[in-house]
Amino acid sequence: MIPSKRLRYSAIVDRAPLRLPGNARVVVWPIVNVEVWDIGRPMPRQVLPPPTGVTQLPDFPHWAWHEYGMRVGFWRMKALLDELRITPTLSINARVCLDYRRVAEAARDAGWEFMGHSYDQRPIHAEPDQAAMIRQTVKVIREFTGKRPIGWLGPGLTETLDTPELLAAAGIKYVADWVIDDEPCTIKTRNGELVTMPYTVELNDIPMMMVQHHRAEEFVTRCMDYFERVFRESKERAKIMAIAVHPYISGAPHRIKYFETVIRTLRKQTGVIFWTGEQILEWYKQARKSPRSRAHR
Repeated sequence: MIPSKRLRYSAIVDRAPLRLPGNARVVVWPIVNVEVWDIGRPMPRQVLPPPTGVTQLPDFPHWAWHEYGMRVGFWRMKALLDELRITPTLSINARVCLDYRRVAEAARDAGWEFMGHSYDQRPIHAEPDQAAMIRQTVKVIREFTGKRPIGWLGPGLTETLDTPELLAAAGIKYVADWVIDDEPCTIKTRNGELVTMPYTVELNDIPMMMVQHHRAEEFVTRCMDYFERVFRESKERAKIMAIAVHPYISGAPHRIKYFETVIRTLRKQTGVIFWTGEQILEWYKQARKSPRSRAHR
């Protein structure tokens, strides 16, 4: 089923506004992405051009680049979130529960939401059996945490045209691959509805730092510019601001202070709440039942 068959076009100005509880106006959704880069395969990302321009396997420099994030960067980020009592969503390759058990245990014991992020880090299109991979991912996370994951983010936001059916069949309730709106939306599958979350490819350290090659302080500039606008618009309707980071990028010593600046600044704002993807999903399901929001889809 092509995307246009899964959801109808909907102009945000034509929808009844969604409202957050109390005096809240903006939800900040922090997402920490943890992954397994298999040394036996090409690395998912590169920062160092290979000699003669030809990547050799094993690609040890980029495996080690990512490994630093799991050994050091993750713990810098977690210390900040713990201090501010912020519970993020952990976008996790299920294999992290096996290969980096210390990281997965720390997140689980801190009450972080586990969002499925495939079994390990490779595009969905490269999976020889996508349905089996999704089932394995759900199984490993459920056995490790005691709870089924209800959210999903494909590696690099990758999906095939069949992915929504397979996710819904595996019990997934929301997906973050459809970066289409400021608000959650619903899409059709042959196995029921899925909710699409307002994830981000813009307030995300991979495109910002690794692809667009901005200076590290761009993270603050872009996040606060985004917040300024959506906070103004939130007088009329609820807004969600996703911020996605990776330990090997934002957990580096020369970048961590910019992530910290953004999180500390937003934490001080009146009308701003920090939620996980699961909390956003539960709010959205209830908000859709409200008489003034029944026109919302």
